[in-house]
Amino acid sequence: MKLLRVGPVGSERPALLDRDGTLRDLSGLITDVDDGLLADDSVLTRVRDAAESGELPVLDAEGLRIGAPVGRIGKIVGIGLNYFGHAAEIGAEPPAEPILFLKAADTVVGPDDTVLIPRGSVKTDWEAELGVVIGSTARYLDSAVQGLAHVGGYVLVNDVSEREFQIERGGTWDKGKNCETFTPIGPWLLTADEVPNPQVLDVKLWVNGELQQDGNTSDQIFPVGEVVRYLSHFMTLYPGDVIVTGTPAGVAMGRPEPKPYLRAGDVVEVEIEGLGRQRQEFKGA
Repeated sequence: MKLLRVGPVGSERPALLDRDGTLRDLSGLITDVDDGLLADDSVLTRVRDAAESGELPVLDAEGLRIGAPVGRIGKIVGIGLNYFGHAAEIGAEPPAEPILFLKAADTVVGPDDTVLIPRGSVKTDWEAELGVVIGSTARYLDSAVQGLAHVGGYVLVNDVSEREFQIERGGTWDKGKNCETFTPIGPWLLTADEVPNPQVLDVKLWVNGELQQDGNTSDQIFPVGEVVRYLSHFMTLYPGDVIVTGTPAGVAMGRPEPKPYLRAGDVVEVEIEGLGRQRQEFKGA
């Protein structure tokens, strides 16, 4: 299923995009697309049955804002340097273990919302990423197979990053990852049953219409199941938590000087097959 949240900021309601591409209202069945839904197989089955029946009310998509497809996100865990190509382009050795950082849930915006370039920023960068949404509580998992079994669905993410803040200002990466609006997610959450293999997905990103990233999740150093397993030994993963699994080659930081970092007025578009497409205009904060 393709599950969405639509409407004004703070007042999103649950929706579903059916197999014919028709947007349908789920607010008569569920209150939100959140941890409660993802953790309850009986409710998910009821939503799936309603979608198959074709009886859900149709929503007029014209002018309707699409919000982030997951509400009440508990935590967002980022994985750094998780593509061989990206590590190579910035001259880094592939890590022996996953590199972790955290993003605050209040950085999340919808897939087509405006993204703000922080005041004083000169190195705001793009990162097209596969996002993993946890469907059941994961603690001390034994295998990558178990890791995949705890995935509730997948989302498209732009892990916007400020490289000077992240790398040159001391401390952890977090200060370059947590600026306002730095985590566009969506347009929809695709349930895990529709993604039999998350390691074969094309990942693309354009800046002002020019293709900058053209990768595939097969290039991941640590695949999705292993990432979930690994994380479960350092933190408990709960339904609705989001893991941002790294970006392929093609970021601004990996380009020759002068590096084409983002400026106000730039437009970024992101796409992963099956997970839809985003479009953000960047403006000054």
